[in-house]
Amino acid sequence: MKRPLPVFHALAVALLVAGCSSYRPAPAAFHEILDQPYRLGAGDRVRVTVFEQEGLTNTYAVDQSGYIAFPLVGAVPARGHTAQQVEAALAAKLQEGFLRDPDVSVEIDRYRPIFVMGEVGSAGQYSYVPGLTVHKAVAIAGGFTPRANQANVDVTRDINGEVMTGRVLTSDPLLPGDTIYVRERLF
Repeated sequence: MKRPLPVFHALAVALLVAGCSSYRPAPAAFHEILDQPYRLGAGDRVRVTVFEQEGLTNTYAVDQSGYIAFPLVGAVPARGHTAQQVEAALAAKLQEGFLRDPDVSVEIDRYRPIFVMGEVGSAGQYSYVPGLTVHKAVAIAGGFTPRANQANVDVTRDINGEVMTGRVLTSDPLLPGDTIYVRERLF
């Protein structure tokens, strides 16, 4: 009679290894946020144009606390707001005693950077450009190392103030501020 003990041990080890893999599928919010308007965050830079007011037209950075320091009106909240919402806030503040009917335009000049870590040629901070995917970000970071898991990566993303990490395919799009971690493959 054969003893099923070695098979049982092999199965137990396989289940234990699978349970320790810390697999985290991407939350639904990872893909839902891609269809929403872009929201500003610390590190973004915006170009503000106030028509017929050359002294106010300039490029402004969103500071660490999430505000834009704008002449005449002071700090204007920007973190978590769209460019259109910042336009409206600036126009409303300028209308409070500074300009009669301000015509304000806000556009994103530079997005906050992304970070690529793990099994890539040159880990670090890289500029975000619209349409960037995980695969393109890895290419910018020097490509995969020979030990890299090239099927999927872990992405950490700030979604409405909540930091989430999930596993995504290399064809998935990225957002400004994302951190990509390329894991080492097992075999």
